[in-house]
Amino acid sequence: LLERLLGLPGGNKYGVQGERKVPVLQTNNGPGLMGLMTIAAHLVRRAKKEQLLGSTPEEKAVVQQWLEYRVTRVDGGSSKEDTRLILKDLNIHLEDKVYLAGNIFTLADILMYYGLHHIMVELTVQEKEKYLNVSRWFNHIQHYPGVRQHLSNVIFIKNRLYTNAH
Repeated sequence: LLERLLGLPGGNKYGVQGERKVPVLQTNNGPGLMGLMTIAAHLVRRAKKEQLLGSTPEEKAVVQQWLEYRVTRVDGGSSKEDTRLILKDLNIHLEDKVYLAGNIFTLADILMYYGLHHIMVELTVQEKEKYLNVSRWFNHIQHYPGVRQHLSNVIFIKNRLYTNAH
């Protein structure tokens, strides 16, 4: 998906290795690249879209932080409790931000979107409302040009279901 989004020609050979199914990219020149973050950063640089990795040292660090979070927490989490904690963390972080790295769209947003898609599809309307900041961010990212591709559109209700008025 990332390769297509970046406008790179297809034809790369991808695979997985080991019990944890670590992604592997077999390159034509040299050894294969291992790990989601390594492969993603390589593809971004090949596409000459380094701005997706952040512009300032701080942005680059925040992008790296969320890429690590994606690999360690999102890909590593499997229980309902893990999912709840991930959504809670993201909801707090996104409270005053448009994107994960602040006000710029980065690789962190793309890969977190892909990592969370299967979770967001399963959430009830009430759960989506509980994590309103995550829902707002996710809906925004899924409508970003080229990101969603063949993935299903996750529906969010535009107006609040419940009000305090009787």
